[in-house]
Amino acid sequence: IPDSNIILMLADDMACNPRNPRPAEIFNNVAEQINVYGDDVEVDYRGYDVTVENFVRILTNRLPDVTPVSKRLLSDESSNIFIYMTGHGGDGFLKFQDNEEISAVELADVIEQMWRKKRYHELFFVVDTCQAATLFEKFYSPNILAVGSSKRGEDSLSHHVDPKIGVYVIDRFTYYALEFLEKLKQDSQKTIDDFFHCCPKHLCISEVAWRTDLFTKRDYRKTLLTDFIGNVRRTDVVLLDKQTLESISLNSTIEKSSDESNVSKQQYAYSSQMPIWN
Repeated sequence: IPDSNIILMLADDMACNPRNPRPAEIFNNVAEQINVYGDDVEVDYRGYDVTVENFVRILTNRLPDVTPVSKRLLSDESSNIFIYMTGHGGDGFLKFQDNEEISAVELADVIEQMWRKKRYHELFFVVDTCQAATLFEKFYSPNILAVGSSKRGEDSLSHHVDPKIGVYVIDRFTYYALEFLEKLKQDSQKTIDDFFHCCPKHLCISEVAWRTDLFTKRDYRKTLLTDFIGNVRRTDVVLLDKQTLESISLNSTIEKSSDESNVSKQQYAYSSQMPIWN
């Protein structure tokens, strides 16, 4: 997926943190196999710009006029949208920067606004947090698939710790989801249902939950994952016969009439000087 089709919001406080032994690099595991903060990663919103308000404005296209195109979600009624969220959360909420939070009700209403404003055709929502399933249980808009790393009352657990920095580097669901997606090819036949099962309970410890009741137009078990991630645009090749080609004028010209008589010419003249009184 080209970066022009991705809006990335990060706290962006780890890459250059003094505790990070590899400045400007963040890896997906202790083996440092994948640098998820590489040169091809462009952060659109970072630090204090990562707020609930900006998140809502991006989805609903209510950004200020001066906002550059690269920071806008340029979608319409034919767009398939993939939303991934992770962080600290709980029963019906997800935190932003530990300062504010978005609730399940607010998120559901935002997506409904997207639908009414024709901002998406189909939407795939993925969230990795504690009690993740509660974040999408209030959804009521059509054409939505949703999956979360844990059910109500469950914690979303971390995968492993990096002794160099003394903290856990990645959650279990995100670790196995990333491992699954790294193997995804543009012509892959993997389905949404395959992704739902990428982190079974013996790996995630928590139980992955999903919703498909709002996705009624087609069978999610046959819906390709590449319809939302890494899609290849389908093209049809049309063969035209010689007669049809000859009927198409490739050198059409547009004649512009320039009637000088219709061009108004403003006349300029010096005005009389004001009288001088002695």
